[in-house]
Amino acid sequence: MRPSDVVSGPAAESRPDDGGTRPEAGGSARADDGGAEADPVVPGPAPGSSAPGNGEGNGPGNRSDSVSGDEPLLAARVHRPSDLLRLLVGVLAIIVVLGIAAFASGTTSGLEQDINKGTGQAPDVFVKVAGLVSSIAVLLVPVAFAIERLIKRDGLRIADGVLAAVLAHGVTLATDLWVARGAPAAIQDALTQPQSGGGLTDPVHGYLAPVIAYMSAVGMARRPRWRFVLWVVLLLDAFTMLVVGYTTPLSIILTILIGWTVAYGTLYTVGSPNVRPTGQTLLAGLRHVGFRPVTAMRAEGVPETAEQGDRGRRYLVTLEEGPPLDVTVVDREQQAQGFFYRVWRRLTLRGITTRRSIQSLRQALEQEALLAYAAIAAGANAPRLIATSELGPDAVMLVYEHLGGRSLDAMEDEEITDRVVRGCWEQVKALQSRRIAHRRLTGDALLVDRSGKVIITDLRGGEIAAGDLVLRMDIAQLLTTLGLRVGAERAVAGAVKVLGPDKVADCLPLLQPIALSRSTRATLRKLARERSQREREAVLKASEAAKHARLDASGAPGEAATKADRKAARAEKQAEKRALEDALHEAREEDLLAQIRRQVLRIRPQAPVEPVRLERIRPRTLISLIAGAIAAYFLLSQIATVELSTIGGADWGWMTAAVLFSALSYVAAAMSLLGFVPERVSFLRTVAAQVAASFVKIVAPAAVGGVALNTRFLQRSGVRPGLAVASVGASQLFGLGAHVLLLLAFGYLTGTERSQDDFTPSRTVIAGLLTIAVLVLVVTAIPALRKFVSTRLRSLFAGVVPRMLDVLQRPGKLLTGIGGMLLLTAMFVLCLDASIRAFSDGHQPLSYASLAVVFLAGNALGSAAPTPGGVGAVETTLIAGLVLAGVPKEVAAPAVLLYRLLTLWLPVLPGWFSFNYLTRKGAL
Repeated sequence: MRPSDVVSGPAAESRPDDGGTRPEAGGSARADDGGAEADPVVPGPAPGSSAPGNGEGNGPGNRSDSVSGDEPLLAARVHRPSDLLRLLVGVLAIIVVLGIAAFASGTTSGLEQDINKGTGQAPDVFVKVAGLVSSIAVLLVPVAFAIERLIKRDGLRIADGVLAAVLAHGVTLATDLWVARGAPAAIQDALTQPQSGGGLTDPVHGYLAPVIAYMSAVGMARRPRWRFVLWVVLLLDAFTMLVVGYTTPLSIILTILIGWTVAYGTLYTVGSPNVRPTGQTLLAGLRHVGFRPVTAMRAEGVPETAEQGDRGRRYLVTLEEGPPLDVTVVDREQQAQGFFYRVWRRLTLRGITTRRSIQSLRQALEQEALLAYAAIAAGANAPRLIATSELGPDAVMLVYEHLGGRSLDAMEDEEITDRVVRGCWEQVKALQSRRIAHRRLTGDALLVDRSGKVIITDLRGGEIAAGDLVLRMDIAQLLTTLGLRVGAERAVAGAVKVLGPDKVADCLPLLQPIALSRSTRATLRKLARERSQREREAVLKASEAAKHARLDASGAPGEAATKADRKAARAEKQAEKRALEDALHEAREEDLLAQIRRQVLRIRPQAPVEPVRLERIRPRTLISLIAGAIAAYFLLSQIATVELSTIGGADWGWMTAAVLFSALSYVAAAMSLLGFVPERVSFLRTVAAQVAASFVKIVAPAAVGGVALNTRFLQRSGVRPGLAVASVGASQLFGLGAHVLLLLAFGYLTGTERSQDDFTPSRTVIAGLLTIAVLVLVVTAIPALRKFVSTRLRSLFAGVVPRMLDVLQRPGKLLTGIGGMLLLTAMFVLCLDASIRAFSDGHQPLSYASLAVVFLAGNALGSAAPTPGGVGAVETTLIAGLVLAGVPKEVAAPAVLLYRLLTLWLPVLPGWFSFNYLTRKGAL
């Protein structure tokens, strides 16, 4: 507890004992923003020790003397994830409406005709009266609400509403300008109506959108009477505008969405007024349900993380009579913490029921109350729930009996005895006997009192009638939690003694990081980094010792090196290599999960250990799907512009030549890789590996998949892991340098050509170089960017320089590597050239220098694009470059598509066969 977190207040005034009836409403807690009275929900009468006394001796003179302190000041404004979610939903809905207006013009026009036909029968008198009343009321209702809020001293909400209204008006003006001048004709027709005097109506109504933004920002939607009146007025106004033909249905929908979206965007940007209940509100709420509190002291160390922050704020409340109480206060802000994390877990994990991401406070209160009663009925040591109540519309409280004790996280390792470990497992056994899952068995959810009894808390995130998978996850979580404190052996021994070996063995497939809590995963990652650091230090120490030993054993300098000496030197290097491997083996440590598995398998050797797949979709897969969908859209849009007659008239001779050049590129790629590998590696298998890389490029970005596959191939071919990474890094580094030099050289040659084309690559190259120079200066000037780039480059090209020294000792290898790079570029340029000639009757309007510049620029952008194989980016860049260079669009588009078909899509099937073949042979 913190002394500064103590909240004291006057006790309830003296009143006679009413025999357990509800106290009068005069002591109820009121919300800061609405004045709504608390609606207490009392599950049962409080025990005699905790309930108010009989009123004797409780006169006015017996109130608490003074306020000894208050809890830390709360932030005036908070950024709610719910506001961000509404903002994103509103933006998506606006995009959908505009898409409907653009691509479903027939449907929108038919809807307008039906509405005009139906509303045309309305009496003119009714339309005129409704229009007059609604136009006046739509302005008076917000003003009246503002006056009411100002009287109740809630001016901050009014200021937020005015700001949202101003921004919404600005957005409507911008939208009107865009629709009038830059929008497609279909959108303009769907959002406007022609006026009798000429011109068009406004696409978005300049006064309705600000009113809706104001209404949403001030929180009028949470006040039923005001909300009903305003929506009636808005709908009446929209109806009259439809009848008189001043607007369209999509215009009204777009107006509502803009106002709603701008309101929540404003609230999330500037923050909403913080309505969290204070300590004084808590004391008033306790008096409202019949208690007589004296002080409320905030519990120390309550987590506020995304995973644990929604557990609520905890208070230790002392009463005038009876033992103290533990009170948990949950408000909307704490409930919203970790919202996006819970949504992501719900979407990505299969077969696991998690509590719904959007849950009302009433539902949260009822769920925790149900779990508290169910846990006690199951025989678990859980705090007894005495009373529950709402603290206005934005918070609830749960009153528990005070049990005391310290959490496992607050205890020292030596204090966690075998008795405590068994007590933890006994609580889990009691819960699982009634199929209750806790879902948060971390160190702060288990308390140990002075007598050594274990108490299980934080049941709010639990589940009743849980499935076997969730129950096994609880066992896996507690095994890890205890293993982090007392070791795997003691954790498993305690579990086996209480639960039995079969139940413990059944949890092994769930013993994986994804099934554990967020805080546990973070701890395991931290321990993994520490283990890696210790392993690196051990290897470096062994390397230094071997180096000193070799220097001490070496002969005097200047002596002629005989054959025996060289043989001895090679033997020393082999011995040094074995020493490093032995040092790494000795320093390697098992992670905690592996230790737990080993302990369980000692008891049940036949236990299943294959991890259950819990992930429905991985982040990398999701990103690839999104990028692939975007790339497919660009590709299909390009194919749609190509006429079938153009494809049918292609020259098959040049198409055959393009196929040949594409096939030779894999031989060149193998040469460029083997040129930087001094060790002996099969050339044919290297060519097969490059073909297999064409399959990998489809499922990974172009600059990532090939590097990983080549590194793996070299390792399986007998090259040490560090040297394999260095060889691939050296190949990539030389390839980057060759790419830049070739771009400069061909750009210079293109600029010196006497051509009448509008394309001037020399200026493009100069502009590109200037852009690169500016970027380099920016990166070097900003320390954070400089550190980021240097770290990435150092990890990518680590060990390249020593590897290059090995390659320089064999000039033939170096010439093979450089020649392979040049040949690879030439094959791709010739393949693109043949593709162009196939659709231009054998004529090529570009020189090879200009064509090389276009290819190199497109290849660079394709490598930087996050899409698999650079799909979308390469095609767009190549087509644009060829068109700028003077190639007709009807030739450039099919030529590029043919080139990409031969170099990317057709090799996928042979690449798949090569990948499987090399995998079966142990080469991958």
